[in-house]
Amino acid sequence: MRKQKMIYVLRRDPDYRGREITAKRELSFGIRLASRLMLDELTFELNKERLDREINTAIDNNDREEFQRLSIAYQPYTWE
Repeated sequence: MRKQKMIYVLRRDPDYRGREITAKRELSFGIRLASRLMLDELTFELNKERLDREINTAIDNNDREEFQRLSIAYQPYTWE
């Protein structure tokens, strides 16, 4: 992976009335990527568990139409 450039953003603090300029480094590419992957995994697991619960409820209630609709929505979660 290529090394990412450091980018500094200059911001003026209104309390100092322009006497001082501070520079803050943006988050590194690795940290942003890791946080995005973690959030994607958490959402994937949450949606999969929700669909599992709804499918089990549809089976318990003998609701065939709801089961068919939910099983179509569940198909992307079974591909590995």
